[in-house]
Amino acid sequence: MIENKVLVSVIVPILEKKYDIYFPVNRRICNVIGMIKSSLYQLSQGSFDIKMDYALYNQENGEPYDMNILVRESNIRNGSNVILLWGGESNRWQ
Repeated sequence: MIENKVLVSVIVPILEKKYDIYFPVNRRICNVIGMIKSSLYQLSQGSFDIKMDYALYNQENGEPYDMNILVRESNIRNGSNVILLWGGESNRWQ
């Protein structure tokens, strides 16, 4: 583990891909989503729509992560699997 970061697998259904990404533990979930969106936009050569609202969901139980908490305050740890879905809080993955 890199100090102050956790390695997380991010599943992105809209791209049909999975990425391993380091999350800084001292950042809010909303800031981490912004970092992920920027990275996916670059990796997809502009085909990923960064203007849409996205939210992170726990893969195990489908619960959305609170956008306003720090990563360290969530249950995200090294090896966690999360899903990035469009639609924000109103789009609950099941």
